[in-house]
Amino acid sequence: MVVVESYVKKWGNSLGVVIPMEAVKSMKIKEKDKIVVDIMTKKRINGFGVFKGAKPFVREEDILDREF
Repeated sequence: MVVVESYVKKWGNSLGVVIPMEAVKSMKIKEKDKIVVDIMTKKRINGFGVFKGAKPFVREEDILDREF
């Protein structure tokens, strides 16, 4: 099994996925071979407000300066 990341492209009235050549060579895939594709979308996470109420960031240098 090989895991690759690829983009979906328009192909006529359909959508297609291009398989990178390194994956083709490692799996010895040929034209007209039947393959199984597991599809997972990459979603962006809206992180706005995730750390609301968290303690402010303090640099280590600032902590060391206060100790001496």
